[in-house]
Amino acid sequence: MNKTILILGDSITLLLVTLIGFATHGETSISFFPRILTTFIPLIIGWFLLSPWFQLFNSEIDSNLKQLWRPAMTMLFASPLAVILRGLILNAPIIPIFAVVLSATSALGMMIWRTSYLLLKYKLH
Repeated sequence: MNKTILILGDSITLLLVTLIGFATHGETSISFFPRILTTFIPLIIGWFLLSPWFQLFNSEIDSNLKQLWRPAMTMLFASPLAVILRGLILNAPIIPIFAVVLSATSALGMMIWRTSYLLLKYKLH
């Protein structure tokens, strides 16, 4: 059950980070939905390709406050991968500053989510 909650929470977090990113550029209308997907889908792919390598769904890791660095570190690798995939999908240039911003905001979002999850988990037990 915890793994399902983490997968759902991770996915929602990355969707929110993507939507907030587009909102900061004033791109929130439904006409931007395809472009939102060209960012969100590669981000999800990068995250779920790398998160097992960082053992983010291992109960010994996801229950340990000292391991909260792992989601942030994973995003520092998953986001640039997502930017490369996005560039390939759109046949567009890969912009390094976009990779940096996406990495930082995604890492922050994931840290907020994973910390909230962990604190709620401890509170309920």
